[in-house]
Amino acid sequence: MTNLTFAPAHQLARMIRDRQVSSLEVVEAYLAQISHHNAQLNAICTLDAKNARSRAQEADLALDRGENWGRLHGVPITVKDIFETANLRTTAGYVPLKDYIPSQDATIVARLKTAGAIVLGKSNMAELGGDYQSTNSLFPRVNNPWNLECTPGGSSGGSAAAVAAGLSPLDLGNDFGGSIRQPAHFCGVYGLKPTDRRISTAGAIPEVPGMPICLRQMMTVGCLARSIADLQLCFEIIAGADPRRPDVPPIPLDTPSGKSLTDLKIAWSDEWAEVPVAAEIKSAMVASADKLTAAGAKIDRWLPPNFNLSEIFELYGRMAAYVNRYAQPIDPYTLRHSAELLWRTATQGDKQLRPLGNYSRFLTTMLNPSLQGYFQALTERDRFIAQMDADLEPWDIWICPVAATTAFTHRPAWSAIDIDGRAYPHATANGIYLVPFNLSGHPAVVIPIDRTQAGLPIGLQIVGKRWREMELLSIATEIDRVVGDLQHPPMFS
Repeated sequence: MTNLTFAPAHQLARMIRDRQVSSLEVVEAYLAQISHHNAQLNAICTLDAKNARSRAQEADLALDRGENWGRLHGVPITVKDIFETANLRTTAGYVPLKDYIPSQDATIVARLKTAGAIVLGKSNMAELGGDYQSTNSLFPRVNNPWNLECTPGGSSGGSAAAVAAGLSPLDLGNDFGGSIRQPAHFCGVYGLKPTDRRISTAGAIPEVPGMPICLRQMMTVGCLARSIADLQLCFEIIAGADPRRPDVPPIPLDTPSGKSLTDLKIAWSDEWAEVPVAAEIKSAMVASADKLTAAGAKIDRWLPPNFNLSEIFELYGRMAAYVNRYAQPIDPYTLRHSAELLWRTATQGDKQLRPLGNYSRFLTTMLNPSLQGYFQALTERDRFIAQMDADLEPWDIWICPVAATTAFTHRPAWSAIDIDGRAYPHATANGIYLVPFNLSGHPAVVIPIDRTQAGLPIGLQIVGKRWREMELLSIATEIDRVVGDLQHPPMFS
């Protein structure tokens, strides 16, 4: 029999439906894997074993009666602790929410449950989704399953670690500055950031319950899995308009063109000149381009005209300052953590690279926001989106790195990172290849393509056209067949 804890979700669904295995057997296999390995990883912060077993038994009895709940009937999943789950603790790693028990599921959780999924528990994360590591003051830090001394990334580090180590076949994440894509890259799994506002954020924190809904731009919801087929399955279930979020437009899913690899026009960048990637990442990017070319794909080195990283990061930072300003209460706890972040981004790392990721320059905006300034930032963002749409129009997809670094060793939040002997500011090393697509709203898929000499995963980012996720996933599937390199961490296989 297939190793259940490393089988993709769509295969588990088929096996349960065809009665090759029971839902209870699958749930028990995952609970055993969690019991055996989670203490090393801290990927699961809240386990709901009793309810998961009960629901699995109900799923098996339903099949006995000829009932099918949906496309994920009886399949266990985990949910990032940033999404509300009815009657199950939801903390977002934030001390004031340590005992918060929601009465209602987030929309995406409800949709997956309606499709038959069974929630095993909640995956650990960075506090309020605010770091490229996954640490908080409530639970132990999350460790990378490829090297426990390294971070799995953030803020969806628990999600990526759980999927990579066989603790879950599918997990939900959100992405405001790379929180799905960077952990997928660090842990060697697949991740999808859909188009901005494609999927409802109802029931998602970091807007602390009771605060206004502020993150109406750039915050996207997606998933992490061990196959592109699972990303597509999850996306099809959770996408779509939601009465709880009227700003999610009722745009139907697109129909893929069906182009073969040889018919695609692929743009390719192995790094931004201003912020070089680690040598091993660049080597892996070049090798992937060579493999795709040998397979008949048409690839051209490309950057959009007038792609000014300083201006992009500056506008993203202003937007982030405005939309986060009212999402959490202003209290001593929050102010202290914010001050630490701002100080480190202003003082650590190479002085030439520091201005890109220096969030302290937005302190004035955060302390004294203006409506006029917010509208100005929105207007500039609209121009950037329109320009990116026009620049990407001739291309089917754009391939580029995920981050300048692979997984790095645990360190204080927002500390500098050494990349080939040069100290990179934290936000620059992790976010410079990610935030342009939060700002522009374009969808992106991350696939694993290689590992470093130290055995750490390397991912590749595939960017598509807005509202064309099905086309992007179809193309990513073709690319994955040529360059994909999904492997399981030896300690957990």
